[in-house]
Formats: sequence, structure tokens, C-alpha cells
Amino acid sequence: MTALELHDIHGRYGLLHAVKGISLTLPTGTVLAVIGANGAGKTTLMRMLAGLHPTAAGSVSLFGQDVTLLPAHARLRAGLALCPEGRRLFADLTVRENLQIGAENGCGGDWTLATVIDALPQIAPLLDRPAGGLSGGQRQAVAIGRSLIANPRVLLLDEVSLGLSPAAVEGVYQSLERLRGHMTLVIVEQDLTRAMSFAERLICLSEGVMELDGTPQNLTRGQITDAYFGIHKVEGADA
Repeated sequence: MTALELHDIHGRYGLLHAVKGISLTLPTGTVLAVIGANGAGKTTLMRMLAGLHPTAAGSVSLFGQDVTLLPAHARLRAGLALCPEGRRLFADLTVRENLQIGAENGCGGDWTLATVIDALPQIAPLLDRPAGGLSGGQRQAVAIGRSLIANPRVLLLDEVSLGLSPAAVEGVYQSLERLRGHMTLVIVEQDLTRAMSFAERLICLSEGVMELDGTPQNLTRGQITDAYFGIHKVEGADA
């Protein structure tokens, strides 16, 4: 079954054409990594998928339903959640309260406070602490937990390791590994080695264009580097 389908989508900020004609089909359960240099259009793409930025042209479908015109809260209830860049926790609220906000605005399902803590055990001792006092890795874990407790079938994670220590990144990816097979994951990742080792499929954006689409096993680091820096468009990669 197709979880997410993009057909020739475009995104703009005024005269700036940030996303240019991206088409993509993701089967249920896929783990997709999105890479690209700063300004490549990665965050704009994620915000468009989540309904936080309007689609200027093209369409977005979620499990066969056209959601192009749906606002973010409706997409969340339809099963698509975004864990945004910068975590965006409510700093003055406790971890428990941050998680409760996710639960109240989601669609209900198997992900509860108990099952989220099972998947992310590092959250358990933090529940009654203010989110603003957590480390970067702890905040990322809580942000992922807040997304999970909304019971998404597709989870978008933007810049999942940005600003984290190597140890914190390792902890976050151990948590994400527990989610594999439970949902479709789309991860924006700046660490190329991490992206290639974790994802089943990889796309590279350059100046809003999808320059590369393939499996990590069938792509060379040279192909990925060329696409990353927009040196030339790589053709013929296996999807």
C-alpha cells in the first residue's frame, strides 16, 4: 500500500521557488532519508508535507486520500506527524505535559504514554521535569515521543541529529530503530554516513530539485556527493 504520494509539487516563498516539481511514491513502512546542502529545500518540503506551508502546485496524497488542501491539524489526525527542526517543545511545560499535548491533538491508537516510554525509555525519568531544562538529546527524544503519541502512520523528522553530540545522536537512532516497521519514516539528515546506514531509500535535493533517488546499496558516495553539491544530475539510479 502507498503511504505517501507526491505528484509534481512546487513550493514558493514569494518569488523564491524553493521546491521544484518533486514527485515521489513511498510504500507503507519505507524509511526514507532526505539529504542536501543548506537551502536545498529540505525543510520546505517537510513543511509542505505536514501542511505548514502551502503547495503552490501539484498534489500530496496520504494513503490514497488527497490532502493537498488540508491544514496541518487535519493531516495530523489523518495520520501524518512532523517532528520539526529545533524540537519546538513548550519549554515551561513538563515533559509529561508536552506529551499530553501530542496525545490530545492526534488521532488515537496504540501509542500511549506507556508505549512511548517503552520505545523511548530515556524519557521515563524526565516526565516531571520542565522541557526547557533538558539536554539536546533529551529534547529530541521528547519531541519524537510527542509525535509518536499522536499515533502517526507517517512520521516526518526534520534535521533529526542537528546540534546533538555523537552520543546523543546514537541514542536517538537507537530509539528510531525501534520504530522501524511500525510506520513510514521520512528523515532529513545532515550526516551522510548515518543516512546511508539507516535508510532504505535516499533522495538528494539541490536548489529545490530532486537530483538523486535510489537505495544506499546502489549509490556510490561519489554520486551522492555530486548530487549534494549540484555538480550534475545523476541519472539511472535505482529507486
